[in-house]
Amino acid sequence: MREYLKRYPQYDYLYLGDQANAPYGSHSAECVNELVIKNVDFLAKKGCKLILIACNTASAGALRHVQSIYKGKPAILGVLIPAAEEALRSTRLGTIGVIGTRGTILSGAYERELGKLTPELYKPTDKRAHKRIQIFTQACPLLVPLVEEGMIDSAPTNMILKKYLMPLKAAQVDTLILGCTHYPLLQKHIQRIMGKQCRLVSSSLAAADAIGPYFERHPALEKSLSRKGKRTYFTTDNAERFSDLGSRFLGQKINGEKMVIIQDGIIFSAIGGSASG
Repeated sequence: MREYLKRYPQYDYLYLGDQANAPYGSHSAECVNELVIKNVDFLAKKGCKLILIACNTASAGALRHVQSIYKGKPAILGVLIPAAEEALRSTRLGTIGVIGTRGTILSGAYERELGKLTPELYKPTDKRAHKRIQIFTQACPLLVPLVEEGMIDSAPTNMILKKYLMPLKAAQVDTLILGCTHYPLLQKHIQRIMGKQCRLVSSSLAAADAIGPYFERHPALEKSLSRKGKRTYFTTDNAERFSDLGSRFLGQKINGEKMVIIQDGIIFSAIGGSASG
């Protein structure tokens, strides 16, 4: 959301944070599918014309499924493919690392997408096309809870980061995909451990970068989007905690009235209105 607002502040946004079921990385693929369908259905009924599944775990396991259900109305995008594309453009030696939740890593989605994208992005004349792409992955199940507890700069977080990243550093990856939208908050620590020679690819930043070309390919959709700068925030759990956590992630205070919405038996606490700097 933060990256989108930097580039496209003019559009109206509905943001849904599924706090009641987060983190998705610890759930089964079947459970994630069910959750994503419910959440997309909620946003679609609210009139959203473009939905971004801003979660690597959900993008890895449920994106294709919900896309097949809605068939483009609304348009539904994920964050995984833009990150994979950016990593392939960035790598010098063909050694790519991926860190993510247990669900994202176990899905093998990044390996699949990187494998499919390699011949598309590398022309036969590109010297990198003759290099074998090597992918090294690491599940990091403790990072999301640590970020959400505000322990970004703590000694325990630094120790855990080193434990997770050392195998990737030993493998000499030259590009590292931050395969979870929580991880950019840890980016300076990750960069320090991996070293300046390793290029970090943020899935959230890559997804925001990809939306411009997407709009160029779908001008009718872009023209249909409302441009009043309105932002409405929804959460499936504690609204106060959501406001605190969301403000920290967004880098600006979330303001607005609180209300409760019941949708298909699920209670959504809502914070409506604009965010102020």
